[in-house]
Amino acid sequence: MKTIFVVSDGTGGTAKRALNAALTQFEGANVYILERPNILNEQQVEKVVREAAEVNGFIIHTLVSNHVRKTMFHFGRVYNIATFDLMGPLLERLSQQLSISPSMKPGLFRQLNDAYFRRIETMEFAFHHDDGLRIDELKKAEIVLIGVSRTFKTPLSIYLAFKSWFVANVPIILDMPLPEILNELPSGIVFGLRSDPNRLAELRRVRERHFSGATGKYAKLEYVRKEMEYAQRLYSKHPHWPVIDVTSKPIEEIASEILALSRHKNL
Repeated sequence: MKTIFVVSDGTGGTAKRALNAALTQFEGANVYILERPNILNEQQVEKVVREAAEVNGFIIHTLVSNHVRKTMFHFGRVYNIATFDLMGPLLERLSQQLSISPSMKPGLFRQLNDAYFRRIETMEFAFHHDDGLRIDELKKAEIVLIGVSRTFKTPLSIYLAFKSWFVANVPIILDMPLPEILNELPSGIVFGLRSDPNRLAELRRVRERHFSGATGKYAKLEYVRKEMEYAQRLYSKHPHWPVIDVTSKPIEEIASEILALSRHKNL
């Protein structure tokens, strides 16, 4: 069963009716609807987003206030929860057709556009800062992932970028020092990734077969163990870097762990 939170800064009647109408197109959908009306401030928004995170639900809302809408977007990002704005797109189209903006809420549509363009920016940032590219720009990142090959650095970067985070990743290579700039980043930015060597060797063997075995020691268990031991020594020298075990975990779960650990910084 999926839990849907209906959030509004009023009674929530508009959002509830729109949701019920849409659900008629999903016969047999097993959903549980919770209404959260009169959401007017940051504390109330965070509380309902945390509720949704605890049950792996999602949020639809008809929030009108620019500040509260921005807060919903922010906490949705931080808690890795999908939030859907029902009112904004309709107001935007009306504004275009009527050639006027809502007089009492200036800047509403700019904020909607900002969320869209931010996602484009974060996706581009992830691609341009993948696998150690543009090391000198790491201070622009909100999250930096480090780890040996095949610890999901790139897919995690793309997933978090889609969630509107500026993410870069840097490879750990056996016996090579990490870029000095990592030591200059604030606490809560750098995350180390580790994996069980046996599982990691299995993943690398799949990649090795793709390249017809032309990868040298890359997939050898002994070599993989040495790499992970070297990575762990680097992590031990930086106790303020949280370390995430990615062994046999889906990308969504790993991302949620990262966001949970960075939450104290970003709230």
